[in-house]
Amino acid sequence: MAWSELPGFNEDALHEGWVAMVANCARPNAVIAPLCREVRQLALAEPDQQREWMMQRLQPFRIEPLVGPTEGKLTSYYEPVFDASRRPTATHTVPLYQVPAGLVAKRPWYTRQEIDTLPQAQAALRGREIAWMADPIDVLMLHIQGSGRLRITEPDGSQRTVRVAFAATNEQPYRSVQQWLVSQGATKVSLWPDDTKMWVAQNPQRVSQLLWSNPRYVFFREEALNEVDAASGPVGAQGVPLTAGRSIAVDRDSIPYGTPVWLASPGPTLPLARLVIAQDTGSAIVGAVRADYFAGTGAEAGRVAARVNQPLRLWALWPK
Repeated sequence: MAWSELPGFNEDALHEGWVAMVANCARPNAVIAPLCREVRQLALAEPDQQREWMMQRLQPFRIEPLVGPTEGKLTSYYEPVFDASRRPTATHTVPLYQVPAGLVAKRPWYTRQEIDTLPQAQAALRGREIAWMADPIDVLMLHIQGSGRLRITEPDGSQRTVRVAFAATNEQPYRSVQQWLVSQGATKVSLWPDDTKMWVAQNPQRVSQLLWSNPRYVFFREEALNEVDAASGPVGAQGVPLTAGRSIAVDRDSIPYGTPVWLASPGPTLPLARLVIAQDTGSAIVGAVRADYFAGTGAEAGRVAARVNQPLRLWALWPK
C-alpha cells in the first residue's frame, strides 16, 4: 500500500510511538534488527524526520485474512492496581499463586473450579501464595489482564508496590465471563468489572458459579518495581516492557513480535490512527486482523479498556 493510504499518517505524534520503537530494539525480530541503530539515532528527532525515515525504510502492507472480511476487531487491556496483603486476614482471603510444582507446559491442569474445591489441587498450591486480595472479582480481573501491580501490606505493617507478571496457566480453555453473564440474562455488562461487581452484589450466592464459568487460571511471578520499571508497562510476550498507547497484543501466527504496525480504528469509543508495535499476545487474540490495545496502568486505563470493542484495520510496516 502507499503511505498516503494509511489513515492519519501525517497527524500521528510519532515521537510517542518512537518510545515503543526503541524499546522494541531490545529484542527485535531478525527483520527489524538491522534498522535498530537508525531507530535509536532518531529517538530525539522531530516527528517529521521520523516520518520521513519510515517512508524511506519501511513499506506498508495491508494485513488481511486469507478468507473472510478484511475488517477485524480491536479490544483493549490494561495493568490493574490493587491492594493486597502478604498474609491472609479477615478481609483478604483470596490468594494469588506462583506456578505450582508439577505443572507441565501444554498439559491441562486442574480447572478453576477444581482448584477451589479439590483437596489435591489445594495441596499442590499450598505455600505458593504470593499475596492475598479481598475481592474475588479483582483476582479474576488480574487473571484476565495477565499482570498487574499490588500495593502489598507486609506482616510488619509496612507497604510496598510490586508487579505480578504472567508466569503460566493451567492450560484450560478461556471462557468469557461477560458472555456468561449475558447468557444468564444480565443486560448490562459493558463497564467491566463494575457491572460484574454490581451483578455479584445482586447475586451473592452465585459468585462461585460466575468464577467457574472461566476454567482458565493464571499463575504469576512477583517482580520488584523500581522507578524505571514503574514508568513503563509490564513485560509482554516479546520480552520487552509495554508502552501505553503504543503496544498491541496480536496473534503471533499472523504478525511476528516486534513488527511495527499502523493501526486504524474509527471508534466509537476510542478513535485511533497511529503507530504501534506488536509486542504481546493473549488467548482471545486470534486471527490476522485482531489486536488488543494496551491502554496503560491504573483505574483510568481500565475504564478505557473496558469500553473498547470496535472495528479494526492493520498495516504491517515491513523493511524494504
